[in-house]
Amino acid sequence: MTRRLLRDFADTGRSEAEARLGVLTAKEREVLVAVGGGLSNTDIAATLHMSEATVKTHVSRILTKLSLTNRVQAAILAHRAGMLDPPHEAV
Repeated sequence: MTRRLLRDFADTGRSEAEARLGVLTAKEREVLVAVGGGLSNTDIAATLHMSEATVKTHVSRILTKLSLTNRVQAAILAHRAGMLDPPHEAV
């Protein structure tokens, strides 16, 4: 019973987090995943083939749209939404 309650609670948190992320563009989501992965702006720029200034703009917009104050909060939200989970393989 406890396991079921914890799973249901976790699912509720995940769906709320996913809903909050609905305001982001596809590119902002890519940047958010990279932020959640602990990458610096320089690393994100190299990985996503954009300038560091563009990454900074995306990060700023992400924080504004989600009413967050820092990258750590953004990373936590991405984690709660399941954006950082590895993809599941079909069996």
